[in-house]
Amino acid sequence: MQGWEQYTGKSSAGNTEPPQIIMATHGIDLDAESREGRWTHLVRQLRSGTWLIGAGCQWLLVRIVRALSLSRIHPNALTSLGLVLNIVAAVLFGQGRFFAAGLVVVGAGVFDMVDGRVARVTNRVTPFGAFFDSVIDRYSDMALYMGLLVHYARAERFFYVVLVAVVMAGSVMVSYSRARAESLIASCKVGFLERPERVVLIIIGALWNRMAAVLWIIAVLSNITVVHRIVYTWQHARSDASSPTPE
Repeated sequence: MQGWEQYTGKSSAGNTEPPQIIMATHGIDLDAESREGRWTHLVRQLRSGTWLIGAGCQWLLVRIVRALSLSRIHPNALTSLGLVLNIVAAVLFGQGRFFAAGLVVVGAGVFDMVDGRVARVTNRVTPFGAFFDSVIDRYSDMALYMGLLVHYARAERFFYVVLVAVVMAGSVMVSYSRARAESLIASCKVGFLERPERVVLIIIGALWNRMAAVLWIIAVLSNITVVHRIVYTWQHARSDASSPTPE
């Protein structure tokens, strides 16, 4: 009974104090508990919203793949269409029409996401298809960067011409370092800036007019990824060489 009176503020005389005063008296931080509750609620809302967005995109992607599969279009044709759209985006970049170019890159990204799925659904997965997709992806990347080079060259912004060149080199080396490493070791998928991340950053830079910042991010992180893969390959190649060979 004493514990109940202690936290409710009821005394033997029947007097009642506000709960806030009582809890503060006993060292309970109401503001901290309130902030924690609001934060937990916000995290739950964000998780729910992220899940809904992901589920909605997945639902749309499944419908697109199903429609393309029924149309009997070849997956390599979808890959080629993605390249064509990226070339269109490159022309728009060269003209300085960044927002329109960003929208076209989004459309090209859809083809890039569905070509492999369509190949699996229609049982057209082949080694050449994987090779062709990888080569076309490199051309698509180079097309976008060439468009940016033209834009900055026309604007006589030499520093950004050099920056785009660094981005191009880093992007190519991310792919090449993995391909060359996997001829020596089993797998080299380390690093955190592969093509999907670069494309998303290009879209963000184009649609929100933040291309300069995006180019800096890609230039730095892509080359860090290359260094990471060099170190990873060196470590694994050395361990493989030092391990005894089975007789």
